[in-house]
Amino acid sequence: MSDPTMASSDPFIDYYDILQVDPNCTSKALETAYHGLAKKYHPDHADVPDVVKFTAVIGAYKVLKNPEERATYNLVYTQVTGFVFSSSDDEKAPLSDAEAHEKILLFLYKRRREQAHDAGVGRYYVHEILNCPDELFEFHVWYLREKGFIATAEDGTLAITIEGVDHVIAMSRTNLKEKLRLIQSSDDPEPGIS
Repeated sequence: MSDPTMASSDPFIDYYDILQVDPNCTSKALETAYHGLAKKYHPDHADVPDVVKFTAVIGAYKVLKNPEERATYNLVYTQVTGFVFSSSDDEKAPLSDAEAHEKILLFLYKRRREQAHDAGVGRYYVHEILNCPDELFEFHVWYLREKGFIATAEDGTLAITIEGVDHVIAMSRTNLKEKLRLIQSSDDPEPGIS
């Protein structure tokens, strides 16, 4: 690692703390935190200029933005703090994608219910609710279109299909049943206790 602060004789520096992010954060969250803090502490900022914090923020981001350097830093971070990082991004991706698909479908479902004759929503607005890279957004649109849950109108807008509505309703029922099951299990006395 090229960062001099990671030399064995130097004290450990918590870059995640400097950037005020969770160690498991995404690279997008890391970038957002960096931009916000760099702007806040920039020497030209009128309210709270702080050259020391500004320099620390830049140094932390320089290490954590590089995937290889971040992986090496995470090993040291774990040794020093005992923090256990969650699964790899590859393992989290399907769950994250499922949440994004659910978000898109619920958004388009509400639009269809509120404006049945004008249910199409511009891609920009759908993309905005996800706040994800363009390539990932295109993946979500492709998947939902191939499943038959959404359709693209001639004007390029996106709308939920009948299959999509049925899927949202089925998922809502499943979620409700799960919530009821959890409530019932927390209300039931433990076995052997009267």
